[in-house]
Amino acid sequence: MITVFVGYLIFTIGLGLWQAQKTKTQSDFVLGGSKLPGWMLALSERATGESAWLLLGLTGFIYANGFSGIWIAIGCLSGITTAWVVLAKKFRAEAEKYNALTMPEYFSAKFPEKANTIRVLSTLIIVFFFIFYVGAQFAGAGKTIFQTFGLDPVKGQIIAAVVILIYATVGGFVSVVAVDTFQSILMIMTLVITPIIILIKIFSSHINLSQAFAAAPPGYTSLTGAATGFAAGVLIFNNLAWFFGYLGGQPQLNARFMGMKDDKNVKLGRNIAVTWTVLAYTGAFIIGVGALILFGPKAVPDSEMILPHVLTHLFPGWLAAILLAGAVAAMISTAESMLLVAASSVSQDVYSGIIKKGEVSDKKLLTISRIATLSIGILALILSLTTSKLIYTIVSYAWAGIGCSFAPAILLSFYWDKFNSKGVITSLVAGLLTTVIWIVSGLEKTITARAVTFFVAIGLATIVSLLTQDSKKRAI
Repeated sequence: MITVFVGYLIFTIGLGLWQAQKTKTQSDFVLGGSKLPGWMLALSERATGESAWLLLGLTGFIYANGFSGIWIAIGCLSGITTAWVVLAKKFRAEAEKYNALTMPEYFSAKFPEKANTIRVLSTLIIVFFFIFYVGAQFAGAGKTIFQTFGLDPVKGQIIAAVVILIYATVGGFVSVVAVDTFQSILMIMTLVITPIIILIKIFSSHINLSQAFAAAPPGYTSLTGAATGFAAGVLIFNNLAWFFGYLGGQPQLNARFMGMKDDKNVKLGRNIAVTWTVLAYTGAFIIGVGALILFGPKAVPDSEMILPHVLTHLFPGWLAAILLAGAVAAMISTAESMLLVAASSVSQDVYSGIIKKGEVSDKKLLTISRIATLSIGILALILSLTTSKLIYTIVSYAWAGIGCSFAPAILLSFYWDKFNSKGVITSLVAGLLTTVIWIVSGLEKTITARAVTFFVAIGLATIVSLLTQDSKKRAI
């Protein structure tokens, strides 16, 4: 197992560094020069979008809580499908129209009267939440490596961080997408092969399902976790609310849409991404429930480690190592992409857009991007080594904070002519503050910030845009 896993890590670094040779300019570093094929960008988007949260967090959630987790899968699948079917083509067109490499750059180009404020706010939100998000991926990788090989989780996190930073810092988007494509194949292998073997094991062993579920926590087989009435509605709504963050609010995913060569590639990418997602979420659900049936409710002290437990108990060592690489791949792909987006915002939007006002050489800008990538990665590693929060929790907070700050601004800028720069700023500020206040106050325990943040941000942004229309627009 160790030999196979080390081989995987070495291959990942080698692939990333090999592709890094194609990175010659800042455009290559940020968006691959918009030259990469749609099928690669689709697989990269899926590997980026489905992090440790899917392979460890969601499988663990379903293992511990049961059938009610299906609403999370439905919410995410609906959001992903909407993003690819409705928004992807629009993202590509808008990025081309405004010659934008990043989301903050797009907003500042479309709403130039408040360009600097938008750049700063956007970058602060991206860097702040992405440090937490990347830290969660490092933590997940450390836990997986610890569970599998008995290494100190700290060493596991450091190993994951070093692997990512080596090629992401050098190659940027080109390297990240190449590695993501490979990682995405590994992930879907894990999420397809493992459920099949679980189902074969269950039915060939003639396990009494009634007895297995009787030993599970109360309400395990209920779609509402045994909740009824208003409580059941809240549970379903909170889990479906993952949908809102996908509506243009994730810069690391939107970068794949913006980097598409043409609409034909967008269509190809859509078909691949949606199919991949259906298979992945179905697999995660079967793994969680199947693990409960095969191993009981107390197989692991930490439910988020149920996938490594299943793999090491059902497969020979070499195959378990390959499939476990799929779990680590999910974390690496998400972490590297977020590092890249955060670093690009610092270099492209703050350093070039505000400090130097565009008067900076491409070579120097590329160097700044690499320094920013390394620096943000180190900060995220420090965070992962000092937090005790669960992967699911950290990702949920970050998803609300960034996804529902940007999603309203993106939707309104795409589809409403009266939306203006003050509306953009309102959406960003409202999204950030609502997320923080909602979580700190404890209201998250009742209604999730993933939904509240979206509605507050889009509502206030709409009102402010209407109130701040100039006289000419009001006359129209």
